[in-house]
Amino acid sequence: MSGRTDSDTHEDIRADADAGTTPAGPQADVDEEGHGEDARRARWTATGTGAVLTLAGLAASLLRLTGSAPALVPAAYALGAAVCALGALLGARGRTRRALWLLIAGVMVMAVGDQSD
Repeated sequence: MSGRTDSDTHEDIRADADAGTTPAGPQADVDEEGHGEDARRARWTATGTGAVLTLAGLAASLLRLTGSAPALVPAAYALGAAVCALGALLGARGRTRRALWLLIAGVMVMAVGDQSD
């Protein structure tokens, strides 16, 4: 591919592309400032959700442990809670995509444990 622009490209766009600059204006300022805030919000969301799911899994594990459920059920809840705790830890460190998948996997493990009752 050549680095030439199309012949019908507007002059301002071609000049910006040649100079390697980004368009100025209010949208450019929002994009630069918004990335840090979005990342911070994603970390807090992953950490908070992971903590809530961990506590819910541990509470369900303790409740099922005291009942007449098979040993697999509280173990599945505890394992799912551990996976969610790992997801919360990764979310706090900024690995939000991996944290999301771990939270989903933890809830699925808890759901399998609930179905085996």
